[in-house]
Amino acid sequence: MKTIKYIVLTLVLAIIGFAIVYLGPRLPVISGFAAKNMCSCVYLSGRTQASVESEELGKGLLSMASNTINEDQKTVTSTVFGFGKQTAVYREGLGCTLVNSISPEALRQQAYTPVQTMDTVDYDTIPFPYGSQIVLSDSTTDLTALNQLLDQQFGESLGTRAVVVVKDGQILAEKYAEGYDADTRQLGWSMAKSVTNAMFGLRVGKSKLAISTKPDISAWQQDERKAITHDHLLRMSSGLHWEEDYSDLSDATRLLYKRDDMFGYAITAPYGRAPGEEWYYSSGTSNILSGLIRQSFDDQETYLQFPKKELFDKIGMRSAIFEPDADGTFVGSSYVWATPRDWARFGLLYLNDGIWDNERILPSGWVGYSVSPAPASKGLYGAQIWLNKSSDLPAAPTNMFYFRGYQGQRVFVLPSHNMVVVRLGISEDNYDFNALLKDVLALVTPAN
Repeated sequence: MKTIKYIVLTLVLAIIGFAIVYLGPRLPVISGFAAKNMCSCVYLSGRTQASVESEELGKGLLSMASNTINEDQKTVTSTVFGFGKQTAVYREGLGCTLVNSISPEALRQQAYTPVQTMDTVDYDTIPFPYGSQIVLSDSTTDLTALNQLLDQQFGESLGTRAVVVVKDGQILAEKYAEGYDADTRQLGWSMAKSVTNAMFGLRVGKSKLAISTKPDISAWQQDERKAITHDHLLRMSSGLHWEEDYSDLSDATRLLYKRDDMFGYAITAPYGRAPGEEWYYSSGTSNILSGLIRQSFDDQETYLQFPKKELFDKIGMRSAIFEPDADGTFVGSSYVWATPRDWARFGLLYLNDGIWDNERILPSGWVGYSVSPAPASKGLYGAQIWLNKSSDLPAAPTNMFYFRGYQGQRVFVLPSHNMVVVRLGISEDNYDFNALLKDVLALVTPAN
């Protein structure tokens, strides 16, 4: 009997030890993901708690999270069996921010005045892309067949929420999943990296940053990291050691769910190898770029208003929200929300070489630089933008480039067809992007 009790006690202690050593550090990642996504989906997309728990949080370990919405405080608090408590806070104009070492009250004390757009224009009477009116004049595309093709992109197993096809600046076809429409903000995940590219380009255009210079990071001047340039960072070729793994506790999950100052955490990444030698996809790198953009401003208020004033409003992305971390730096790797049409507008900006309505937004040459291959990437990547020069998507032209995010967020830019294709969703496991592009291109006449 004593032997059995000893075995049982040993097993119990082993389970407790496992929970403390293995699960303990991971619980805040699960609850942090749940709180942050619940908050943003509810307050930016107008979703219900039930729909978010069913879709975003309905599988695996995420389904273990318990979520409480405080409507008065506009917060979401999540735990896993009462442990790993995490809270996300909604603020007007800034979306939701996960707090770790600071309180929701301290976060709200950070100064920010939402940008008030004094706009008397009725955008419903203005054709897309400058307004929301859809005017079709393309007589060369079989629109009935195109709409039937878009119908085939939806279904529970595919997880698609929106598809938009734009050619010659017009929306030829668009379709949305049940519960979503043209006005529903959707998270771009790592498409935020391409927005960070645009923001960096805007600062280059103002001579506040330069591609070839080195980051102003004092800690890097004491070791081999002093050789890293902005170009290395933009091209994901810095040589910094980083673990981009979202299936476990890693540099990437610590960054997003366990740190208030993501820039401060990312710059602690140690030297791995000589800059330029290796291409490695890193959300830490994008948040370093975001922090460097912040450093180029004289005050925090101007910085926080910058994306809306200098980018989103200028190209009609009126729905777009770029969410910051608790330290006040935009999460340059992951957190931009916008409607599918606004994601298409962002694609059009790059399709048109950074020009919008005859006004140059991005500096001359910036798009060309951004879609030129990073030498170490073998044609996969430019500067925070994915490329098709390696024919990763063989149905599409090799000069296509695209913005890409977790769970199948894509904005494909096809210069040879003067076209942008947007697909947003909750899964990419069963989705065939190559087939989508092949079938769309078969119906659309190339640009002259």
